[in-house]
Amino acid sequence: MSRRFEMSGSRRQRQPGAMERQPAGPMPSSMSASMSSEAGLSLIELIIVVTMLAILAGAAVPIARFQVKRAKEKELRRDLWEMRAAIDAYKDAAQKGGMVTKADSMNYPPDLQTLVDGVDIQSKKVKFLRRIPVDPMTGNTDWGLRSNQDEPDSDSFGGQNVFDVYTKSNGTALDGTKYKTW
Repeated sequence: MSRRFEMSGSRRQRQPGAMERQPAGPMPSSMSASMSSEAGLSLIELIIVVTMLAILAGAAVPIARFQVKRAKEKELRRDLWEMRAAIDAYKDAAQKGGMVTKADSMNYPPDLQTLVDGVDIQSKKVKFLRRIPVDPMTGNTDWGLRSNQDEPDSDSFGGQNVFDVYTKSNGTALDGTKYKTW
């Protein structure tokens, strides 16, 4: 179907059978309601969303701190266990006559570095530790030492031998105990 328009002067005339255009008027109410709901978030909705995100982030921070502290405590326990096991292995080797120790040392190592450097046992160099671990609570390798002659709760090292190790941190663990007592 073809449409033909004829112009006469400044006036346009329609041929019979041509379609008429609808004038642009106000939209039906159902269309305007659906368009306004899709326009975006209002200021109130945005404030509510930001507040909810702040509450969730505020709850996540203590949980993250708790997890970090728990990981450090686990590492501290492992490091103490590793060093104490090395001290015990040194003492066992000395008691079996594999090496010569000082008479007053009671077969315990003189320091932690000896466990790393190793000792000669039957013409072999035996090392008891790969390295002195870093204390996760203080961030350095300076551990508290106790000799066999020291009091069990002593903070000063007598220097005769290394009977036990402990952290120099004054912090409190998640279970309420002091790290120094581990």
